[in-house]
Amino acid sequence: MSAFWPVMITLACGGLIFASLATGAANVSLAKLFGGTENGDLLLVSRLPRTLAAILAGSSLAVAGVIMQMLVRNRFVEPTTTGTGECAALGLLGVTLLMPEASIFMKMTISSAVAFVGTALFLALVQRLPPTQPLMVPLTGIVYGGIIAAVTTFIAYEFDLLQYLSVWMNGEFSGVLQGRYELLWISGGVALMAYLYADQFTVAGFGRDAAIGLGLNYRYVLIAGLSIVALITSFTVLTVGMLPFVGLVVPNIISLFRGDNARATLPLVALMGGTLVLASDLLGRLIRYPYEIPASAVFGVLGTAVFLWLLFARPAPRG
Repeated sequence: MSAFWPVMITLACGGLIFASLATGAANVSLAKLFGGTENGDLLLVSRLPRTLAAILAGSSLAVAGVIMQMLVRNRFVEPTTTGTGECAALGLLGVTLLMPEASIFMKMTISSAVAFVGTALFLALVQRLPPTQPLMVPLTGIVYGGIIAAVTTFIAYEFDLLQYLSVWMNGEFSGVLQGRYELLWISGGVALMAYLYADQFTVAGFGRDAAIGLGLNYRYVLIAGLSIVALITSFTVLTVGMLPFVGLVVPNIISLFRGDNARATLPLVALMGGTLVLASDLLGRLIRYPYEIPASAVFGVLGTAVFLWLLFARPAPRG
């Protein structure tokens, strides 16, 4: 039974990859895509990058969700319910206004820094909440993120940048092409680095006092975790936009079957995250074919339902 879920998710991911490569506005068969004709350019330039982008974004955000839940010790948080995504968008808007000629690396750096600071402020804020009220943490995060989003929207409106902001706030993959998604490989690499700290994150999930009592450098692990979350979030927002609830739904599903040991669950979390986001993107392409519904809208509907179920069915806090 322990190997059942990894095998099933892997098979599902493989099937979705082929379905994603075969689906698009252009009615081209897989045989022609993989042949040596000009249709092969469609595979390399558009469909393969889009498929890989969905897998990388979903995997990275799912891993970021695990880290956030362990650091906050609450199952109901992830980058879009703690203001991290909104802070990343605010950083991108700021650098666009103040340094319009800035490189991608500069935009990435500033967005990550703002996301890091915003998430750290959220952690400081939730420390003041009563531990007996776990639902207060995600609700506070939603309000906190809403305030940041409102400020960002106001600034974008004043400077006629609402169109840019809408791209960052709504995750979708229709604009992914070769040469325009490669930052997500770095995001995937950062998520892979999280595996090196898996045991430390698990111990940090016991709480600050318990972790320090076990010999953990809690401050160092906290900074490392926040850095990983901020980088993943900013890379994703900058490349494909915000994808809500990925980091909330996936870790909770895996936790039901495999527990909370990060070293044992992170690979499966990443695999399921990529699979579900790819499925959402594919479903968005098929519902109104040949028109598209953003993957964030599809996953948002499903994620909202799961989030409400978690709120009412599993109110117990982590730890």
